Amino acid sequence: MSPPVSSPALTQHRPSRWSQYYALTKPRVVQLIVFCAVIGMLLATPGWPDWRVLIAGTVGIWLVASAAAAFNCLVEREIDRRMRRTAWRPTAQGELADRHTLTFSGGLCALGCTILWFWVNPLTMALTLATFVGYAIVYTVVLKPLTPQNIVIGGASGAMPPVLGWAAVRGEAGPEAWLLCLIIFLWTPPHFWALALYRAEDYARAGLPMLPVTHGAAFTQLHVFLYTVVLFAGTLLPFAYGMSGWIYLAAAVALGVAFMVYGFRLWRDYSDALARRTFRFSILHLSLLFAALLVDHYLSPLLA
Repeated sequence: MSPPVSSPALTQHRPSRWSQYYALTKPRVVQLIVFCAVIGMLLATPGWPDWRVLIAGTVGIWLVASAAAAFNCLVEREIDRRMRRTAWRPTAQGELADRHTLTFSGGLCALGCTILWFWVNPLTMALTLATFVGYAIVYTVVLKPLTPQNIVIGGASGAMPPVLGWAAVRGEAGPEAWLLCLIIFLWTPPHFWALALYRAEDYARAGLPMLPVTHGAAFTQLHVFLYTVVLFAGTLLPFAYGMSGWIYLAAAVALGVAFMVYGFRLWRDYSDALARRTFRFSILHLSLLFAALLVDHYLSPLLA
């Protein structure tokens, strides 16, 4: 077993208890999840959705997503200790007892599910809870340590936020919601594999079978590029289906071509610095793509 990663900076400053619990929720990751869910809510209706459903849905999904993140920190505390990227987490540092982390995660999940059940609808609660199980248990406990395709298979749960948002407003998950889900599903592998490429030593030290560790960097670089091509095709589906107009199409083409250029360069002329830029751009890509959907949703009818 590899020794834990230690750093004087991690032990010199001990954050407050509230900061430790907040860190468990992986706020930057959850922000993107909630953003995609809100986009799903706004796209689900021609006008502005009921503000009570919008607020309750956002809060409920945020709480359950935060609960899943905290549970992930608990399950992976030993792995996190051996990775420089995650060694700072309160669970990895032993700053929070397991029972406290579990209680915190369970409390957030219960509160989020209660809000979704009573102030949104049972379908959204059920789908959000299923997403919690898919990420926190199926992906974290089963898939991640078992197969290098963990990101591909487990990406299904991470792709659910727009479906949750759509269901919150409509009370059903229509084909438009699943198109948005498909886009995130196809986006996930190049996003995470770009990270895994420049963090391969970390994953190898932790004993996780990420693709660069099991199949090598060159194989992973090629698959990042191939997935950006498939993703580009997937992002055109909302326009082809008729749920978006020319504003979104222009944005999807520009963002998709840029992502494919990053992927091609990563394949043909790899560097860790380029992998970092590709990873960061992937976050910008998804954020701008969904923002373009929203702009198109409200502006296209005015321009028609």
